[in-house]
Amino acid sequence: MKQTAVSAVGGVMIAVLLSACQPARVSAQDTLPTGFGSLKRDDIVVTFSTGTLQIQFLPLDEQVIRLLAPDTYTSLTQLIKQKSAEITDQATRAGVSTPSLVMVTFFAVVPQARFTPEDVNVTSRGHLFRPVGIVPLSPTWGSQQLDARQQAAAIYVFESGIAFQETLTVTYEGMANDSWTHALQRLNQERARVLSRAQSQPASH
Repeated sequence: MKQTAVSAVGGVMIAVLLSACQPARVSAQDTLPTGFGSLKRDDIVVTFSTGTLQIQFLPLDEQVIRLLAPDTYTSLTQLIKQKSAEITDQATRAGVSTPSLVMVTFFAVVPQARFTPEDVNVTSRGHLFRPVGIVPLSPTWGSQQLDARQQAAAIYVFESGIAFQETLTVTYEGMANDSWTHALQRLNQERARVLSRAQSQPASH
């Protein structure tokens, strides 16, 4: 059953650490410059509710996060760098050389809300992707249970092949959310703005 994405619940982890006939697409053919994005995290994060939890799904693909505001982009890239050894270790164990990374955050809306990390999956181009590794970012992650208003976040390591430039579906415990389509529209618009801003900068001498 598809659910409409609910409003995102802040970007605390970042601050502390991080159509119809044709599907919306974000071209990955060009290399985006850094430092020219203006989107907020909440503009693109996929958020949905189970009743006891709110789940946020934020792709960490460079062609996505370079469209975010510079401070958010810097926070995310620093976070990835800090966790690079653990990410590489988990990817290597799974035999994945170029993993797809996603930040997943669980927010509890009721006391003693339990979550199942491995149940966050992605369907892209008709293929189901399950996490091959999870790198926790919160001390609360291991308990898999949260008090009301607590949160737990982690970087998910998936096999390469998730097409973040196209529509995809995020699933959790039988619930499906395809609101990434709306994020793609914002990303397409921002991509054009970023390239325009970069081209309008005076050449350095």
